[in-house]
Amino acid sequence: MIPYGRQEITQQDIDAVVQTLQSDFLTQGPQVPAFEQALMAHTGAKHALVANSATSALHIACLALGLGPGDWLWTSPITFVASANCGLYCGAQIDFVDIDPKTYNLCPKALADKLAVAKEQGKLPKILVPVHLCGQPCEMEAIYNLAREYGVKIIEDASHAIGGKYQGAPVGNCQYSDITVFSFHPVKIITTAEGGAALTNNDDLAQKMSLYRSHGITRDQSLMTELSHGGWYYQQIELGYNYRMTELQAALGISQIQRLDEFVAKRHKLAERYNTQLANLPLTLPYQLPNTYSGLHLYVIRLQLDNINKSHAEVFRQLHEKGIGVNLHYIPVHTQPYYQNLGFRVGDFPEAEQYYKVAISLPMFHTMTHEQQDQVVNALTEILGQ
Repeated sequence: MIPYGRQEITQQDIDAVVQTLQSDFLTQGPQVPAFEQALMAHTGAKHALVANSATSALHIACLALGLGPGDWLWTSPITFVASANCGLYCGAQIDFVDIDPKTYNLCPKALADKLAVAKEQGKLPKILVPVHLCGQPCEMEAIYNLAREYGVKIIEDASHAIGGKYQGAPVGNCQYSDITVFSFHPVKIITTAEGGAALTNNDDLAQKMSLYRSHGITRDQSLMTELSHGGWYYQQIELGYNYRMTELQAALGISQIQRLDEFVAKRHKLAERYNTQLANLPLTLPYQLPNTYSGLHLYVIRLQLDNINKSHAEVFRQLHEKGIGVNLHYIPVHTQPYYQNLGFRVGDFPEAEQYYKVAISLPMFHTMTHEQQDQVVNALTEILGQ
């Protein structure tokens, strides 16, 4: 079975982890700050805080921005549930903004319309979480200008997008957001096994996220309520969590990020090859927003079902039967039973729901061979009867 995504672990990666295993630190040692420095060097952000998952990073980002009961968080319905759940963890209410049918990202026009109505109703969101689906950057300048106009904070969910660029600058530089979050799950562009990061240019937000990441505990005398009792002394000044990344994960991340540009470039070559080989099939191929460079975590096609004599489910099933491990990213969050219980209904976000009816994620990983890619294309061509 050709998977839709796959990590590459080289001897360099293994050696980095083994060296850390043989060191004095398995957690809270030098590798974590070194990985954070590598992320800052890559993105240009002033601060990077790594965590045990992107979900944890989203949570501490919300906490640092003061999200709580009575507040609203808005995000895209086409995302993994964590992009919305992070707001619920804080006691906030969730709503969604429908997607652009070309980019599959949060639509700036739909956002403008929804913000205008929310202002009249006194229900403006405190936080907006645009999601760079598939690695394709959102239209961040337009989103940022709307957020400033309405006093909304922005967390970029760039879980798919490390290595991508917007307006020629690296995703993660936080030019158009308060905080950006990355994921390092094994199917993502680089991996730390599990792991994530939150980046910001704001000193205060970085300090708060650092506290929330590690039990709310500090050894910084300037933050304490009394003088230190001695070299052992610390204080808990917030209710925090154990969201720390281990030294082993960070060592792997340091090794992987050295090959990040290579990984993304190879993904672009594969995407170009898909674009050529699939051009004559009854499919809608991925759209590239001008002035962006996608991280290309995913390569999503949309079936033109009016020109195909099979259903969406049949095409998906038959691809699996031919050894092609396609997937679907994502089921609209508002249609999940938990969110239905919160009052959302099918029909609330029609563009997201239409996307779900026809989308399929084809295999995309940087070690994919031309032979494997040909196998995907041939299977799809045969199934679609071309």
